[in-house]
Parts: sequence; C-alpha cells; structure tokens
Amino acid sequence: MAHIFCTALPAAPLQSGWNGDPEGWPQTAMLRWRVGADAGGEIWAPEHRRSYGGVAMATILERYVELHPASQQLHGRARRVFPDGVTHDMRYVQPFPIAVERAAGSRKWDIDGHEIVDFVMGHGALLLGHAHPAVTEAVAAQLARGTHYGASHELEVRWGELVQRVVPSVEHLRFTSSGTEATMMALRLARAHTGREKVLRLRDHFHGWNDSVTGQPPAEETLPRSPGLPHGILDASIVVPQNDIAALDRTMRESGGEIAAMIFEATGLHWGTEPIAVTYVRRARELTREHGVVLIFDEVITGFRVAAGGAQAAYGITPDMTTMAKIVAGGLPGGCVGGQARIVDRIAMRQDASERIAHPGTFNANPLSAAAGSACLAVIENGVPQQQASATARTLAQRLNAVFREEGVAGAVYGQASMLHIALGLREQPDDGYGWGWHAMPQRPPAVPGRAASALRRGMLNEGVDLMASGMMVSAVHTEADVDRTEEALRRTLRAMRAERLIDNGVA
Repeated sequence: MAHIFCTALPAAPLQSGWNGDPEGWPQTAMLRWRVGADAGGEIWAPEHRRSYGGVAMATILERYVELHPASQQLHGRARRVFPDGVTHDMRYVQPFPIAVERAAGSRKWDIDGHEIVDFVMGHGALLLGHAHPAVTEAVAAQLARGTHYGASHELEVRWGELVQRVVPSVEHLRFTSSGTEATMMALRLARAHTGREKVLRLRDHFHGWNDSVTGQPPAEETLPRSPGLPHGILDASIVVPQNDIAALDRTMRESGGEIAAMIFEATGLHWGTEPIAVTYVRRARELTREHGVVLIFDEVITGFRVAAGGAQAAYGITPDMTTMAKIVAGGLPGGCVGGQARIVDRIAMRQDASERIAHPGTFNANPLSAAAGSACLAVIENGVPQQQASATARTLAQRLNAVFREEGVAGAVYGQASMLHIALGLREQPDDGYGWGWHAMPQRPPAVPGRAASALRRGMLNEGVDLMASGMMVSAVHTEADVDRTEEALRRTLRAMRAERLIDNGVA
C-alpha cells in the first residue's frame, strides 16, 4: 500500500469538502504529496496563489499542474516502471512531463486535450512534420507486406542510394538503428583503419551514449570522467575546447600520431547552442589530413536539415566519415555511418576474419525504417523543404528577438538553418535577428538558473508551445499562425516570469 505524506503552508487552507484523495487536491493550497516508492514517487499540487497588486495570480507552476492533470496521473504510473518516469533524458520535466496522444503537421495534442505547436519535432527527426502523407503511406503499404524479412530487400538499396546521392562524403555506408550506434561504428572503423586508439573530441559535443564519447573533463583538463566506464576507455579520449585553433594545433602536434579520429557536431556543441566557426572546421580538416587522423562529422541532427547534403554541403568541407540518424529514417528508428569506401569497407567480409569489423544488428535497414527513410529523403533531396524550414526559422527568430526587446528582457534567439536556441540573459542579439552565420558567437550564452530555465519551458507549454529544452526544431510545415502563436506565448511567458521575479533585465 502507498505511504502518502502531505505538507501544507498554514496560510493555505484546504478546500471545503476535500476528501484527501490526491487526485482531487485543492487548487488553491500549497501541497506537495510524497508517495512511497511502491506507488511511483511524488504527486504535486499547486502552491498557494501569489498576490501581485492585491490580485491573486497563478504561478507558472500552478497553471502547469492545473492544465495537465491527466499527464500528472499517467506520470505516477510511469514512475512505477521507468527511472524518473521517462524513457529519454530530455523528456524529464519537473514536476512531470506532458503526455501526448497524437500529432499531425506542426501540432500535437496531449492527453489533457491541449493543441500544442511542436518545436521538439521528434527530437529533430521530423523535418517534414508529423505524419507526412508520403511517409505514412509508405509505412502503411510496407506494413501490409511485412515488417522484417531477415533478408536483403530492394527498399534498403533505394534508401542507401538516396543517402549516397546527396551526402558528399558518402561512398559506401552501413545502416544502424540509432545515432549512438552510428558513432560507435564510425569510431571503431577509424581505429581499425589507422591502427590507433585515441579519439579527439570537443568539449560538450554530444555523440550519443556510447562508451568512446561519454564523459566530460573538469575545466582546464582534457581527460574525461564518467561513472560506469573503465579508465582505459576514458584514457583513450582527448577533449579540447571548440573554436580554439591554438589548442587544436598543439594537440595534433603533441599527440597526432596516437589519434585515430576527430569527431564533432558539425554546427557546434548541442546542435549549435554555441556555433562552431567555419575557420575552425577548415583547420580541423587540414590538420587531420596532415596527421592521418580520420575526420568524422556527427550529422545525426544536422544531416539533411542544414542542407540536403547536411552541414558538410553547406560548408563545402568534406569529412572522411559522417554519422547520421533522425531525418535519415523519416521519423522511424534508424541511422547510418557513411564515408570513404576504403574505411567503411572494413566491414566487408574477408578471408582473415580477425581483420574485419563485424556488424550484425537485427533491425539494420529493416523494411519499415527503409520505407520511411527512402520516402522522406525522396521528398527532401531537392532542398526545398530545408529552405522552407529555414525561412520560417529566420522569421520566427526575428519576431522572438523583437519580443525580448519590447519586453525589456535581456535575451536572444539565434540559430542556423532551421535550428533555433533561446538564451535568457544574453545581451547581444544577432545583427540580422537570426544568427551569426558560420562564425563563433561574440560571447558565450550566460548560465541560466534552473528555476528560470524550467519556468520558460513550463510557461511556453502553458501557452501551447513545446520547446526542445531551450531550443526549437522548425519544420517545413510550421506556418505563419504557428509563428504568431509562439510570439504571443513567449511574450506572456516572459511577463509571467517577471511577475514571479524570475527575470528582470537579466535572469534572476
């Protein structure tokens, strides 16, 4: 049986007639229910109403809880099944995440019946929006023909040909089931190709959760740390700052002969939260070639989004290998690693089995993912959807930057292509209201207290807009109406945050 404990402010009286059932908690009391582990964790109820100018006002958290009772109830069940009640780190939201029941185009609907403008877009996988007809029709048709043949099929060849045709670095490729698997295989191939062990990567760049790229070093150090990993694996990583050409030159000069691969996110850490300078990318290409290091672009997010051929096509700089996922599979599970045939063909069968890289995988290029991926790539290979999404993102960024200025709040919205970021407290906005091109930012985004960051996310959800953490993945199907609604949502959220003294001219 669940053990339930309740604390309440003395000044917050319980509603008359309340029977103590957590599902019927009063809407005006500050209650925080703690439910024992056997019941799945905590149930939250709103704080006591704050008063501003003598008028009682709901806080952002109060409104969030009041608007999403069904999501809260489902989260109670989820906590009995999953750590923190979620199945992806980014879905962790306090006091609970929203739960969604359906989606179409640029919108999704939660189980409380709210229609939401979606800027998560399947964690960046849905350039064409939810349930695009070309993709859903291809998947539905394939379902009727079978989901897994345990054999080769024409769809996987068509899918691979599309990738090969549009991504400059891809001579040969191998499909995987995720971006994490793609980076894992890319690094293993690089080590086999070079006969070296070390991996050079950039601070705070994300490449999935595989062992070779997990962990970050303390400030001013280059050796990463992470629980659960043997020291030998951590010792095989060198981590250097992004955009620091001097540090890159020094590392290559001192350790280049030990480094198998250099890998980084193609537009900068955390999909461009801090953009990478094209001058740095160009120097990385020069130095890796000079020292025989395999250069890997992680285009799991940027692939097929920045341009049809990814960031490498936009830069005009070709790596030795590329990792891809998300858009490549049209919203279904799937990824791939592609690059120079002489490297990727280490997977090919040979007489001496000890010299090849084995790559099984039950769901590699499965017919459903192949159907979705090939249908999606066939639509976007001409680059038009990317242009549409990027144009909408530019307009959206400019409108949201105007909101920050008009509300007198320090902050900026910026991005590249159709990927946008919101930086509370950043006092310099891009000159064009959109981005810094392929250059480093003039200053790093300031650290934002967790209370303010959480309030921004919850406040925007209260207004019917879902952010990807503090960013936005804009699709080719977002509309002017979506831009209008997002602009008003940000304005109302900033005002609510100011009323709670979470922001002023900066961030509290």
